[in-house]
Amino acid sequence: MAAACPCGSGASFADCCRPYLRGDAVAPTAEALMRSRYTAYVRRDAGYLQRTWHPRTCPATLDLDEVEWRGLEVLGVKGGGPGDDAGVVSFVAHHATGVVSMGALRETSRFVREDGRWLYVDGDVA
Repeated sequence: MAAACPCGSGASFADCCRPYLRGDAVAPTAEALMRSRYTAYVRRDAGYLQRTWHPRTCPATLDLDEVEWRGLEVLGVKGGGPGDDAGVVSFVAHHATGVVSMGALRETSRFVREDGRWLYVDGDVA
């Protein structure tokens, strides 16, 4: 049985986010990009995160510390479809830091599509 994708889509990793992380395909929607970026955080793939971050807002380095990402819930999507140039995705990403410290990151992320590729611009953390 194939391993489930960390993004919570219900599909296998091979059929979901792996093609994006490997560069074999580009995410067709803002939500797909957000899910693949969550998977990149789970897998500590800084290269993918930087490649999918808008150059205007991308940090020079990423610190993918010892946070253990435990699950993703998509709360809402506005725009971000195949025919759009911008989109917003709201989500909660559950995590643990250490043995007993559990938490959740709530973010409303903004995305733009440039040259046929979706890019993460920035987000508001609640």
